[in-house]
Amino acid sequence: MEKLEYDAVIAGCGVAGLYTALHLGADKRILMLSKGDLESCDSMLAQGGICVLLDEDDYDTYFEDTMRAGHYENRKESVDIMLRGSRAVIDELLALGVRFAKNPDGTLAYTREGAHSRARICYHKDITGKEITTALLAAVQKLPNVTIREYTAMTDILTEDGVCRGIKAQTADGEPFFVYAKDVVMATGGIGGLYEHSTNFPLLTGDACRIAERHGVALEHMDYVQIHPTCLFSEKPGRSFLISESARGEGAILLNHKWERFVDELQPRDVVTKAIHAEMEKEGVGHEYLSFEKIPEQTILEHFPNIYQRCLDEGYDLFKEPIPIVPAQHYFMGGVHVDSHSMTTMPHLYAVGETSCNGVHGKNRLASNSLLESLVFAKRAAAHIEQNEEESGS
Repeated sequence: MEKLEYDAVIAGCGVAGLYTALHLGADKRILMLSKGDLESCDSMLAQGGICVLLDEDDYDTYFEDTMRAGHYENRKESVDIMLRGSRAVIDELLALGVRFAKNPDGTLAYTREGAHSRARICYHKDITGKEITTALLAAVQKLPNVTIREYTAMTDILTEDGVCRGIKAQTADGEPFFVYAKDVVMATGGIGGLYEHSTNFPLLTGDACRIAERHGVALEHMDYVQIHPTCLFSEKPGRSFLISESARGEGAILLNHKWERFVDELQPRDVVTKAIHAEMEKEGVGHEYLSFEKIPEQTILEHFPNIYQRCLDEGYDLFKEPIPIVPAQHYFMGGVHVDSHSMTTMPHLYAVGETSCNGVHGKNRLASNSLLESLVFAKRAAAHIEQNEEESGS
């Protein structure tokens, strides 16, 4: 069996894994694994945007919005860390070439989504996740100390005396191999592949959670699963196409089969989802509708070009008619328990992104906090790994 040695191994090539790699020392030999191809990570699918703390006056409001959406089950320390670290993340993304929307004067343009008191979301059209992930991937691929292997999955971790010493992995051909590393970062994404209807890629099957449980590593809130209210209804099998919450933030409205509004579209996702399910049951139907009639055509073309085109491909013209929508599994707030440095309960084993549970989201995630949380806490994982190395003198 092949045995490799690296300073750090990162399982997952979404924004959390990539950002961790970017913030580790250039002297480290890093191996990154992608279970599928590099395009098949959920970070690529994020539409709405990434939140940022606007200014100090926005702190209390943003904090409360996050707490309220999470039913006040959020870990307050983690929420504070995320908010305080947000502006630095946005500045770093801009420096890497991320093309966030801007106003005519060159300042960042912000949009608003459900449960936000203010417009504080940076975005690039309706493909923000792809824009950010592509920029991060390009930066990582330039690093001479990072090796990326596609179609390679982490299947287990290697331990010695209760300490993580590396991982066991498997190639697309089913060939197993060992990777010995001082630090392991699990960034394998969520659990959507376990659901019949999900906005996630099918290969996201909670791998890190299963491995953690096998080794007695603490898990947290495994029942905290978010359903996105508005996914394009289709009879076709496969991944559900998400209609960004920022559409409702810009004025899209939910209608029943009598063309009546039945809910405040800007409430938290779980509240809107519950209202849609109740209306569907009341009417005895399999979907409801989302209308873009209150959004100017120019805004649709500039802000939601991908959604507009996908709906056209499915036979719906946003300019002329409402589109059928239905809720679908979207995001996992639970996962592998980590502290404020993204470290699990096993030494030298870290978890970042949707794989982890640092308590930021509580019971329900506030829109567009996922990309931000992933990046802030990935950066902290890298910093903690570097700090530990300095303290150990290695």
